[in-house]
Amino acid sequence: MTSTRVGKTVHGHWSSPWMFVLASAGFVVGLKNIWLFPHHLALYGGSAFLVTYLVFLLLLGVPLLMTQIMLGRLGRAAPVTALATLARRARAARHWRWLGAAAILAGFLVFSYYSVVAGWILAYAARSASGALNGLTADGAASVFTALVKDSEKQLFWHGLFMALTLYTVAGGVRAGLERVTRYVVPLIFALLLLLVLYAAGSGAFRLGFEYLLRMDFPQLGGDGVLVAIGDAFFSLGLGVATFMMYGAYLPRNGPVFRLALYVILADVAAGLFAAFAVFPILFAGGGLSAAGPGLVFQSLAVAFDPLPLGALMRTILFLLLALVAWMSTVGLVEPAVAWLVESRKCSRQRAALMTGAAAWPLGVVSILSLDHWAFSFSFFGIARTFGFFDILIVFTSFVLLPFVGLGLAVFAGWVLRPEITRAALAIESPCAHDVWLWLNRLAIPLMLVALLFGVRLFL
Repeated sequence: MTSTRVGKTVHGHWSSPWMFVLASAGFVVGLKNIWLFPHHLALYGGSAFLVTYLVFLLLLGVPLLMTQIMLGRLGRAAPVTALATLARRARAARHWRWLGAAAILAGFLVFSYYSVVAGWILAYAARSASGALNGLTADGAASVFTALVKDSEKQLFWHGLFMALTLYTVAGGVRAGLERVTRYVVPLIFALLLLLVLYAAGSGAFRLGFEYLLRMDFPQLGGDGVLVAIGDAFFSLGLGVATFMMYGAYLPRNGPVFRLALYVILADVAAGLFAAFAVFPILFAGGGLSAAGPGLVFQSLAVAFDPLPLGALMRTILFLLLALVAWMSTVGLVEPAVAWLVESRKCSRQRAALMTGAAAWPLGVVSILSLDHWAFSFSFFGIARTFGFFDILIVFTSFVLLPFVGLGLAVFAGWVLRPEITRAALAIESPCAHDVWLWLNRLAIPLMLVALLFGVRLFL
């Protein structure tokens, strides 16, 4: 049997595998679970989309998540160093380290504009708590949101505040930073999600929303729905960034990787379903359906809570939940960059976090200015984009960099590493089960990601 004993990492270790699961759950439960997944359920046939999504989670999400955890645990370092080390052991080209750099860059760029959106959430949480959102009409809610995205000074404040919160968390390290926050915040996220579901159940429209979401309408699914399900299985788990490689490097010992990956994916699915069963009954009870994304949260839901009992309080809880979700996601996005700086620059975690913030904050500022003062339009796959640099970052990361990283990691694990290494590292005793994982990485996952790229206009 080939040895897969792992050495120490300079960054420390999780206190237990369960902390890895908890931190990973915090990362995968992102904004898309709340403002996009319910919309896809409604748009593509309810349960028909859910079943398709679960199939692609098994075919794409589970094996690629296992791959990234395995690579991190084998490399025991930031992705650049880890892939360089593993490539050298496999007698492969040293150029694979650039794939690690691309994974770090992807997370860093997403962090720079994600914090802008998170700043909007903080602003709305404060406004909701103060009563400033009470009594808004649909037109009034649209005006409030438009005014916010055109007010650069307010956005700079909230963007800076959120980024500082994320970097402060990461600066504490694995035990004093990530674990300390994760231990309390992630259970709170799921508690608030459950609270919103229970609240929705008493809204009077829960049955209507439940039936609407879980109808089985395969004709409505169509080919577009299948491609969207592939995209959700990939993007909702954050498989195009280096987070799981980094979190995997902090695992203290060998163990079945499949079980860890499955727990994380169950958390992702649970969060998406909780969000759906909370959001749609509230929309039905408060005035009807809406589009997905920021429009759903900052306009439709801001209004939908008003006529409901305790609506103002529950709306504030919703924005608090979204802020916590964004916080845990950005911690995972920025951790690989900070870890790499610690390794490459031989500096402290605190200095590495400051360096990361000094690079990411200006990018966020440019994104903010591109929403108004520096806005310009361009077309991507026939779809007009009007927010200049902000949209360029989204297009480049979501439709170029993230799929490229996911594809590269699957190819590296499937074709570069020796099967006896991966079998032992994954702790898969069954040769048949390992062969399934292997050929999914070698062929099926690359084909699914290529199909995702061809269907890019569906996600614009």
